[in-house]
Amino acid sequence: MVKVRVVIGFFLAALSASLTGCVREPEGRFVAGPRVLKLGENFQREIRLVLSDHFGTPLKPKPPVESKAESAKLALGAAVYTKQCRQCHGVSGDGNGPAAVYMLPKPRDYRAGIFKFTSTVYGSKPLREDLIRTVKRGIAGTSMPSFRLMPQEELDAVIDYVMHLTRRGELESLLADAAEFDGAVDQKAVPGMMATVIGKWTTARGQVVSPLTPMPVFTAAHVAQGKEAFLTKGCSKCHGEDGRGQTKDNIGVDAWGNSTKAADLTSGMLRGGTDSLDVYRHILAGINGTPMPSFAGALQSEPETMWKLTAFVLDLSNNRRKGIIPEAGLLKPLPGVEEKASGASKVATVLPASATAIASGAGSE
Repeated sequence: MVKVRVVIGFFLAALSASLTGCVREPEGRFVAGPRVLKLGENFQREIRLVLSDHFGTPLKPKPPVESKAESAKLALGAAVYTKQCRQCHGVSGDGNGPAAVYMLPKPRDYRAGIFKFTSTVYGSKPLREDLIRTVKRGIAGTSMPSFRLMPQEELDAVIDYVMHLTRRGELESLLADAAEFDGAVDQKAVPGMMATVIGKWTTARGQVVSPLTPMPVFTAAHVAQGKEAFLTKGCSKCHGEDGRGQTKDNIGVDAWGNSTKAADLTSGMLRGGTDSLDVYRHILAGINGTPMPSFAGALQSEPETMWKLTAFVLDLSNNRRKGIIPEAGLLKPLPGVEEKASGASKVATVLPASATAIASGAGSE
């Protein structure tokens, strides 16, 4: 009976969401981050005023450079975000939209300015093109769908708005730091803080990961050599010798405080992309916000090994499509999944099949 109620409730929520086009969307309000909420009320008020002055409200955002064209574009982005993204990512971009409770992995929290699937070095901002690519193709094995049919004007505008929310979150963090460590929110320091935030996005253009050696035409020999490297260079410690991620060391915490696992590379769902260059970059530079490290140092003396690992990972990820099914292993959910969802059975009643598979051990790249 409980399961029936959960399913009916989810159906009614979805039906309600589908009818929102008939009425004006409520604006909602930005929610302060946990670091700000730890401060005194006076500091919280000052920070809210600074953020409002520089970023506006959810549906009336202020662009970095005031102009009629930029204001109109950002307003369009806010409208698209409200319609297509807010249900999962939340008004503030904190990943706490009303649908987020049903999702695993959780929707991205933009406020820290960290994005996992980028073409840039570890720790740097993504290129704008990286965000566009993620929105257009979605993220396999998660609840993030593809928006490849979204009109280009709307796509460009909503990317601007996501960057707007990210910069707002980053400035909020700097203001919280100032209040906590300096005992004041100095209005004169805000322009410098904004320059710091925006500057990191500007310099990302010069931090693109480029291959250290030319990409070869992959052969069976590359795959075999890649498998040997996978087993001897540290990859199997987390991903397991079979690539499924069923190891005792395969538990970590990501930059957003969520439990995470190394990907099940046999699932056929490489979340950061299935192009050779996508996989190579993740091996060379690591994956932002996750325990997946950079192998640039470990393989410095043998850079060609990264292409061999790429060949092996791509081959392994296609095994199921070729009818090569690995033996069943002991599948364990992420720590806390049962507690947060009041039992794995309830998770299964509301999550899509792909997300349920992840909850039962498919992993998180």
